[in-house]
Formats: sequence, structure tokens, C-alpha cells
Amino acid sequence: MIRFLSLAAVLIASPALAQEPPGPPGAPASAFPDPDRPVAEIIAPLWASEAERDAIDEVGQVIRLMDIRPGQTVADIGAGSGYYTVRLAERVGPEGHVFAEDVTPLYLAGLERRVRKAKLAQVTVVRGEPHDPRLPAASLDAAVLVHMYHEIAQPFGLLHNLAAMMKPGGRVGIVDADTIPSRHGTPLPLLRCELAVMGYHEIGVTVLHGGSGYLAVFEAPAVAARPEPATVRSCPDTVTRAAPKGR
Repeated sequence: MIRFLSLAAVLIASPALAQEPPGPPGAPASAFPDPDRPVAEIIAPLWASEAERDAIDEVGQVIRLMDIRPGQTVADIGAGSGYYTVRLAERVGPEGHVFAEDVTPLYLAGLERRVRKAKLAQVTVVRGEPHDPRLPAASLDAAVLVHMYHEIAQPFGLLHNLAAMMKPGGRVGIVDADTIPSRHGTPLPLLRCELAVMGYHEIGVTVLHGGSGYLAVFEAPAVAARPEPATVRSCPDTVTRAAPKGR
């Protein structure tokens, strides 16, 4: 069962960040169709405690399966509390870089404090948009989207814009629960459909140990291979309902 920790338990309010995103704007959200499915509400920056997630080596599983290595540049899209951010920073080391991106001002303020306290010079906190992470073009070896894909209001725009930020052969890893969006998950048939529509190539899907969901890894399309926004069509709602009941 997916459960979310309260915002007050992990963050203390502070002024929202006003920094300029490091990348130029991508295609607007209005250029793409809305998904033919519910979009879950953003309710918390964590889905379980960090101690519980460390106990099952959640980040270690993802790092190994995605072959994230020292010196690489990685984006934590929807970084929330920074749980993945700090561990990815440790993995890529001082020669690598991590972009910690989110759209919620309060989460960004908490991220900024955490990164500053940990003295992680290789981390940049970025305020993106729901359809556009606003990161530099062709900068990323890998990107992770952890327990947040079901909260993306405009997934086609985000995937289109994210592809331009990936290096050739760049990998996108999505961690989520295999259930319907109203239960804070994304059914695998729906995920595969939406990623395929946007030109992403599936590399593999692994059920993570310890009940933290699945990791689906995709290779991002080259910029020239992305479908034109006007040609994109939503996946049918019947795909949304394909998740097993009770998960």
C-alpha cells in the first residue's frame, strides 16, 4: 500500500525560490492533448520514511539498474524532499552533477536548505513547470521520476521537453506503483503507451524489492525523432483501468 508522510513532518516553511531555470522554455503545454485519464493531486514530498526506503536499498536498486556512474549528470524530476537528490549526488560524486527539479515552491525551499546544509556543490535546485523541467539542452545522462508520474498534468509536454535535455542514449527511469492514478500509481500498460506515443524506447521493467513499486527504464528519443505536438494522441482511458485490482 502506498502511504504518504505529511508535509509538516518533513519540511519547514520558508520563502519560495526565485532562481531562473538553467534551460530555455520548451514547447508549451497547450500544444499537447490532455491525458485521457485522472491526474493525482500532489499531496506530499515523500511516500515513505527515508529509513524505510534505505532499509530496502531503494535508491541503490535504481542506480544499479540504470547504470548511473560517477561523473554523470542526472536529473531528479519532481525531487520533493530530496531523498534521491542527496543519494544521487553521492553516486555521481564531485565530478558529476545533479539537477533537483520540482514545481512546488515549498518543496523547493526545503530542497535548497537540505542541499546547502549538506554542502552539495554538485547539486542545482531548479524550479520547473508541470510540462517542462527547464533544464539545459543535451545535458543529462539520466533522469529519474520517482512516485510522481501519476501527478504530471501534462505528461506529453513533459516527455517532449525532457527528450531535448537528454544526451544521445540518455535513460529515463520511472518509479511508480502499478495501480490507477487515484491510488497514486501508474498502470504499466498506460505508462508504456504514453512513453511510446512520445517516441521513447523501453529498455526494461523491474519490480523493486521491498514493495517500492516498479522501475521502468526508457531511452529518450533524439530531438529530431520526437513526434510533432500536433500529431500526439492520448492513450485511451481503457488503458488507465488496466491495473490489477487491490494493488
